[in-house]
Amino acid sequence: MFHLNSNFKYLFLTLLLAFSISVNSQQKKVEKKKVPVPKWKIHGRFTFLFNQSAFSNWAAGGQNTVAGNVSINYDFNFKKNKWNWDSRLITGYGLSYLTAKGYRKTNDRFEFNSLLGLKSSKYWFFSYFTNIKTQYTRGFDYSKTPEVSVSDFLSPAYLSFGPGMLWKKSDNLNINIAPATARLTFVNDMFSGKFGVDEGKNSSLSLGFNLSGYYKTNIMTNVELENILTVYSDYLNKPQNVDFEYQANLRFKVNKSIKMHITLHTIFDDNASGRLQYRELFGLGVNYSFHEKVTY
Repeated sequence: MFHLNSNFKYLFLTLLLAFSISVNSQQKKVEKKKVPVPKWKIHGRFTFLFNQSAFSNWAAGGQNTVAGNVSINYDFNFKKNKWNWDSRLITGYGLSYLTAKGYRKTNDRFEFNSLLGLKSSKYWFFSYFTNIKTQYTRGFDYSKTPEVSVSDFLSPAYLSFGPGMLWKKSDNLNINIAPATARLTFVNDMFSGKFGVDEGKNSSLSLGFNLSGYYKTNIMTNVELENILTVYSDYLNKPQNVDFEYQANLRFKVNKSIKMHITLHTIFDDNASGRLQYRELFGLGVNYSFHEKVTY
């Protein structure tokens, strides 16, 4: 009799434990489902980097240099039902002053990206993207004497758009494939005949394949790495000459307002230059979030 009761107790306790685990698991699932998904996520960041070097009677020689760079990143993420809309503004301007050479531009960029998606499966969306890219002021090639103007405001300016498929794991990881992308290139009269625009015209239209990717991660505590990639091939004009642009931003957080920032920016555009373009920016500066908002 005792042996039967013991088995019954063990069986009862086992069933009770299994039931408790099941109930607890279900509660966790319910709690997980109750976590609301933000409808709007907005984050605006202002960064100012400053560099300075000064020499006086310095035996090894050197030039006095002052450099400043201002950049603004503005991210907008919208989610509702099956719709997903991500927009990003990237803009910046920088100047340096060198003794005997005067002011020279170190950064000049305006770029706006908009990516609209309609969910088709867990991570896949039907998408439509728009990209606008240009610069604010005239740029020069200082390797030539006298210096030669190589760009101006809205010259060149690029407008790209087209349908495609978006794979999005999160707001920090996505790849968009647009096999029917239209790209419009605009220039003023001074640059007619350059940047892929025919002589005597101020604009050109191309149709091609566009791939864009974004990935941001924390590689260690207070160290953030952001990767932005764009690849484009023009079906109508030398499709084998693939244009690509890659930018890596490495940010080291010192405290809430101070960050060390490293940017590596590489561009290859056969219409703009037959050579690899490379830009590097390093500095310690002020980082300020001027608009950070989450709406449910």
